[in-house]
Amino acid sequence: MNLKPGEISSVIKAEIKRYSTGLNVTEAGTVIQVGDGIARIYGLSKAMSSELLEFENGTYGMALNLEEDSIGAVLLGSDAGVKEGDSVRLTGRVAEVPAGDAMLGRVVNALGQPIDQKGPINATAYRPIERVAPGVITREEVNVPLQTGIKAIDAMAPIGRGQRELIIGDRQTGKTAVCIDTIINQKGKNVYCIYVAIGQKASSVARIVKTLDDFGAMEYSVVVAASASESAPLLFIAPFSGCAIGEEWMESGKDVLIVYDDLSRHAVAYRAMSLLLRRPPGREAYPGDVFYLHSRLLERSARLSREYGGGSITALPIIETQAGDISAYIPTNVISITDGQIYMESEMFNAGIRPAINPGLSVSRVGGSAQIKAMKKIAGPLRMELAQYRELAAFAQFGSDLDKDTLDRLKQGERIVEILKQPQYKPLTVEQQVIILYAVTHRYLKDINVEKALDFENDLLNYIETESPDIISEIHETGEFRPALEEKLIAALDKFKKSIKI
Repeated sequence: MNLKPGEISSVIKAEIKRYSTGLNVTEAGTVIQVGDGIARIYGLSKAMSSELLEFENGTYGMALNLEEDSIGAVLLGSDAGVKEGDSVRLTGRVAEVPAGDAMLGRVVNALGQPIDQKGPINATAYRPIERVAPGVITREEVNVPLQTGIKAIDAMAPIGRGQRELIIGDRQTGKTAVCIDTIINQKGKNVYCIYVAIGQKASSVARIVKTLDDFGAMEYSVVVAASASESAPLLFIAPFSGCAIGEEWMESGKDVLIVYDDLSRHAVAYRAMSLLLRRPPGREAYPGDVFYLHSRLLERSARLSREYGGGSITALPIIETQAGDISAYIPTNVISITDGQIYMESEMFNAGIRPAINPGLSVSRVGGSAQIKAMKKIAGPLRMELAQYRELAAFAQFGSDLDKDTLDRLKQGERIVEILKQPQYKPLTVEQQVIILYAVTHRYLKDINVEKALDFENDLLNYIETESPDIISEIHETGEFRPALEEKLIAALDKFKKSIKI
């Protein structure tokens, strides 16, 4: 068979055109120092800030310090298998977490990997953990209430969807309990919840997950856990991961509640990480950008306008104080970032007033905009009467003769304080709160023993539900407290008072 040279050359040319090398060129660097979860890497001149780096043994790291001739990276895992001289390559992507409805009911670590033995997460979307917060143009006014189910909060420091309300107080004052009750109260309200545990014992996180499971709250919740045994970088990225999961829902028009428990430990983890990266320390050895650390996280909580999806993220960051000092560095930082704070007082907690919310130091900067009209009308006199009671109680302890008006105000204050007490895991609907607060502010409890006030509340709510359910349904449907409804409630209260033995 004779082959012509022209045919041979045309075949060779066609083969050359089809040939591709398929080379994958990536820049590689070398580990020059490793220890305490920090690696210093030579090379990688094209690395981006917060870019993921892959080490020789498969461990991932994150580039944080971009210096002239080296990179300071934090390891997102154990540093046991990483040694000097190992090669490191760029991945070209930043840290991201899975998001979407597949996350519901799951317990994940700071990287979004499941730690609940329920198998892999089949996520349809991934989101970068760091993102610029929504701008002013994309936001809407915060005026839709997010009901916590806790009388003292919903009446005196209301929270709106898209708000950031700080929960602050010493350890063991019920800060986490308030947040867990709020999550439980979102059942059936079409609000997705995210609980971020930062630096807590694994047993504490397991107990919280079990509580949420028992009350059916895990159906609409995600738990992001970075326990105390994990490295500082994982504690640092945990709240950002939780926020990224929430943003996926917010942008699809859903309402999200996120709890950061707590940002004091988050700041301590960031301080440890920054000092190991040899960043210059500032006040209390925290790095200079510790304010920016929390502001860029909390600014991502917002209520979007309808054109941008209409969803919201409501944040409840927790800060632990030392001996009630709310003027310390991290507490003042977070107070200035948030839209109000709920102050939990250890003296009140130890005196049996639980939740131990101090109405004098607690404030919501959204105020009545985040209350239904009925609650706004009834809760108005509450704060004033409580403030007067606290002032008069301070003088009354000297035992001087008190006039009738002062005694009446003290008695009224005692009953209000008693009614604002609430057992854990027993959130009330806003309609129930309106009824009982109306009863206490209109002196229906003045001839009831203080010790029997909570029994009076339970009996009254049961009576209204069975005898006058239309009162509850009207408040629920209209959100208002019209004169005709008030007359109905007064008649029901009078009838109830006659039916009980005082």
